[in-house]
Amino acid sequence: MSPAEFLNQLARKGPPAVCLFLGAEAYERDRCRQALLEAVLPPEQRETGLVRHDLEEVTMAQVVDDARSLSLFAPQRLIWVSSAEVLLPRAGKRAPEEPDAGIALLERYAARPAPGVVLVLEAGRFEYEGEGKKKLDRLAELLSFIRDQVIFARLSPGEAQRLAADLARAAGLRLSAAQIALLVEATGGEAIRIASEIEKLGLYAGRGGRITEESISRLVPNVQAATIFTLVSALGRADRRKALELLDALVREGEYLPLALGFLGTQFRQALAAQEAGLRNPQQVQSFFTRLGAPMWPSRAREVCETAALFSRERLEEAIRKTHETDKALRDARPDDRVILEEFILAITR
Repeated sequence: MSPAEFLNQLARKGPPAVCLFLGAEAYERDRCRQALLEAVLPPEQRETGLVRHDLEEVTMAQVVDDARSLSLFAPQRLIWVSSAEVLLPRAGKRAPEEPDAGIALLERYAARPAPGVVLVLEAGRFEYEGEGKKKLDRLAELLSFIRDQVIFARLSPGEAQRLAADLARAAGLRLSAAQIALLVEATGGEAIRIASEIEKLGLYAGRGGRITEESISRLVPNVQAATIFTLVSALGRADRRKALELLDALVREGEYLPLALGFLGTQFRQALAAQEAGLRNPQQVQSFFTRLGAPMWPSRAREVCETAALFSRERLEEAIRKTHETDKALRDARPDDRVILEEFILAITR
């Protein structure tokens, strides 16, 4: 089930006796963990009622034995068991106890759980994608007798934008759709970073405050990428004056210029690949690079698509060649990084 489904079920039916948390997405997992803690234990019982175990340090037999033990001081208990990934069979290695034996003990416990005890197994080491998803799916199948399994996967672009909008609204911030997209792009769509940056913007602007692109640019790490894309657009139009102004802005913002050049090179190479593949719109670009193992946000796909439209094939090839030469020049003894980038801009905007 999804985190939202779990929270809804928790509100309607109360906490499950045994549940499994799968995936490394931290923000939703922390929300569910806090909601579960509040549902099981009042504040005055948490010191004695909350128990933590790590399967890297104890066996499943010890965990089950603890769950079945009565406590005179804690009528209700929440037992949190991390590192559930160790229950997966490991090639060439043997766990502290035979995995099948530990899983059999857990299955018997899940069939007849101890009253007043909520047992949570957490597998938070792997992202729920790629090879990590395969491992977590195997663990979910291995522990299929646990009916309440919650998946904490990376948010989709749409989910990330909705979360940012909801958090901004709750913080009393007025953010436009474009500003939301910029914030999500800058944080890589990571929910915990979105929440952290919204909190930072809220402290900066105050409740009801208006946020500008300039304040996002100053306060949110990695948002300089948006300025660099604007620089790509200026280069595509051969607008030398605008390109030099944007370079000046990057210098004033403290951008590491070799890193900015690397971003430019990536943009040019992806645009050339999009041209060669005959990609016509952002959806095709996003799908193409995702199939190649390079997942791409919709806003980034739009940028690649626009760059491919601005530059001819010959200009892209020349831009890639000049990027390589400029990168070499930045590594040599040189008077100034900015001078090298200015020469790059002058060459591209002839």
